[in-house]
Formats: sequence, structure tokens, C-alpha cells
Amino acid sequence: MSTEAARRNGEWLDAWDPENEETWDKGLAWKTLWITTFSLFLAFVAWFLPSALIPKLNPLGYSFSTSQLYWMAAMPGLSAGLFRLLWMVLPPVMGTRKMVALTSLLLVFSTLGWGVRVQEPTAPYWELMVLAFLAGIGGGAFSGFMPSTSYFFPKRKQGTALGLQAGIGNFGVSAVQLLTPYLIGFSWLAFFGSHQTISMPGKAPQDVWYQNAAFIWIPLMVLAAVLAWTMLKSVPITANIRQQFDIFSNVDTWLMTLLYIMTFGTFSGLAAQFGLLMADLYGISNPDIVSGTGAAAKVLVEGYDVPDVVKFVFLGPLIGAGARVLFAPLTDRTGGAMWTVVSGVGLIASIAFTLPALTPDTTSAATLDAGFDRFLWGMLAIFLFSGIGNASTFKQMPMIFEKRQAGGVIGWTAAIAAFGPFFFGIGVTTLGPTTFYAIGIAWAVMCVAITWMRYARKGAPKPS
Repeated sequence: MSTEAARRNGEWLDAWDPENEETWDKGLAWKTLWITTFSLFLAFVAWFLPSALIPKLNPLGYSFSTSQLYWMAAMPGLSAGLFRLLWMVLPPVMGTRKMVALTSLLLVFSTLGWGVRVQEPTAPYWELMVLAFLAGIGGGAFSGFMPSTSYFFPKRKQGTALGLQAGIGNFGVSAVQLLTPYLIGFSWLAFFGSHQTISMPGKAPQDVWYQNAAFIWIPLMVLAAVLAWTMLKSVPITANIRQQFDIFSNVDTWLMTLLYIMTFGTFSGLAAQFGLLMADLYGISNPDIVSGTGAAAKVLVEGYDVPDVVKFVFLGPLIGAGARVLFAPLTDRTGGAMWTVVSGVGLIASIAFTLPALTPDTTSAATLDAGFDRFLWGMLAIFLFSGIGNASTFKQMPMIFEKRQAGGVIGWTAAIAAFGPFFFGIGVTTLGPTTFYAIGIAWAVMCVAITWMRYARKGAPKPS
């Protein structure tokens, strides 16, 4: 169907000016926000489902190396960044309705695949890598959904609207990681497939149903597609694909990209790798702490209770997403730039606090417990300040750029920052966590200086 025919059939709005209070349809704007946010929440579930399952693959019977697991957890970040480069140009071309409905259906493929392949430890490594790559479609959706939503709201409301959508969408990360330990224990949910047996050091083997962690979301993804197709409209924006790329001649596009790498790149990178890093430093993957695997595993440090990572990994994404939601309205009142400075300073301090805990002291259970506590609290602080920065940068962009460019910049910066899980996984594997975190401090120092000089100080060239 042509765009003109679609407009006649009511899919495309004839005209839309959210800056005109008298004609702005507030109800349609908020309905669009809630439906697309529901779909975005599920997109983040699909994107980070592998991060909830990968730390458990070896206890389920697979025998992948630590490097293979890090690469697998990094793959959704690599693909999400690539998919975001595609999704960022879709809103003016496809419109909100088609884009959201189609994306919601695409989420089913990787989610279904993971639900099938965790039931038996027989999948080859390449197949799980393909499923990890397809999970990145959920991350790619962000660069289409956010610009699309920005079309429906006036600038004075975009900090709140985009903060709510992104923050609630980010809750999908913590939801899939929080619910997975509980869902896998309910045999009555396992309509398809058989149980698995999992063993943890010092604990009796347990029957689980890991397919529940994937299959439970599929009906909701189908529902999101139906809601989008039947209830959403599309805003006509004059911007073909070539026109959308004129954002790259604007220096602020590149500076905001650096800032969003600091905030969302940190959030997404840590969210994807948090469980593996915890297991590698203080859990079952540290050979100085645990010897052997499965039922034969033995704790080498007397008195140390090895943490089950799935009970902790949801906390970081939960705090980061909550900060994004709570601080979004504040950015509408005070502007985003100063909060980006706060985010950067907080990241510098919290990363520095965490650094000593990245080298566990395995001499006793007491030193391990103290190190684990420092690691956990430091990581949660990093998530908090990255969430604040996620809200503030998305307030800055609509204020810095004109309407047509703002959507493209939001999509572009989100695309590059989505590589966070990939670069975090590769950085930790190749450089080691201590060196990689030190680079993170240097990056945050650079971003604080950029924000202060360009956007936050009195008389700044682009106050935002």
C-alpha cells in the first residue's frame, strides 16, 4: 500500500504539530507512548534473555570456555548496534504503526530459539551464537522507537516522555534477569519440553525448566504486535534516508555520541556481562575459588558461600532503569546538561570505588566476602549514575537539534552506545577488568569536560 493510500485509510495522520497546544492530541500521544513502551520492554527482554541464560549453560551440561561465554554474551550487543543503524532510519519511512508491529513479531524468533536450545546441552556453539545475534533485534528496536515517540510530544515534554519510555523499556533487562530464577522452578509452566538438572557447588542437584524463561514472553510479544497494528498511527515526517544523514555534519552529533556511550554504553555493557563477571571473579568460574564443575565441584576457600549470580544480576539493570524513569521529569524542569555532569562525576567515583574489588583476595572467606560486597555496591552505583545520564542526555538532544534531526541523532547515538555489551565483553576478555575499568574512568573525565564546556556552564555554546 502506498503512503498516500495509507493516509486515506487512516494509518498516517494528515498533520501533526505537538507544539500547538490547541491542536495537539494529548490522548493519542500518550496512547502511542504506552503501547510502544510495552513493545520496547519486551524488546529489551529478548535482547537480554541470553545474558540471563548464558551463565547457566555450563551448569546445564554445556562445556564452553570462559572466552566463548564472554563472546556469546557480547554478540547481542554487536548485533544490536548494527540493527540500530537500520532501525534509526525506519520511523519516517515505515511509520510508527508498521515498525512497532513488525518489530514485536521479530522478537519471537530468538526468544523461541533460546527456549528450545536450553532444554538439552546439544546445540553447537555456532547455533547459539546465531541466536545471540538475533537477540540483538530487541536492542535495535530502541533506535526506531525513541525517535518515533519524540514526534508525538512537544519539546517541553520530551524529557519525561522519552525518559519514561526508555526507562520502562530498560526494566525489561532487570525483569528477565529477576524472573528467570523463579520461572525455571515452576513445572506447571513447562507446557513444552522436559526438565533439566542443574548442580551448584555444595548444593544438591535441582530439577529446573529453563525453557520457561523464554516461552513465557512469546504470547506478550504477539499481543504487542496486535496492539500496535490495531491502535497506533504514524506521523508524517519529511526526511528520506539521504536527508537523515545530514546529522553527521553537525559536531554536536559526535559529542552527544561520546556522552551516550558513557551513559547507555556503560548501562548496556554492564547489564549484559554483569553475571559472567561476577561468576568469573567471585563465583563458580574462578578456579581459585571453585574446582571442578557440576556435581563434582568443590569450594576451595573454607567457609565461603559461592554466590548464585542469577540472584544478583537483576539489581543493576533495575537501579539503572529506575534512575532513568525518576530523573527524566527533573531534566524537564532543570535541563539535561547539569545532570549529565552529575552522571559523569558519579561514574568516575563509583568506578574508582569498584577497581580494588576486581582483583579478588582468595586467602579467606572473610576477604572474599568483603571483596564481593565492595564489587556489588560499586557496580550498583555505576548502574545508578549511568541511568541518570541516560535520562539527561535524551533531554539534551531534542533541545540541541531541530525536530527532524533530533530523531536521527537519538537513533544514531543509541545505535553506537548499543555496542556496549560487545565492547565490554571484548575489553574485559582482552585487557582484563582492571585496565578496562580504568579506561572507563578516563572516558568519563573526558565526557564531563565536554558537557561542562559545551552544554552546562554559563554562556555555553549549546545550553541544554
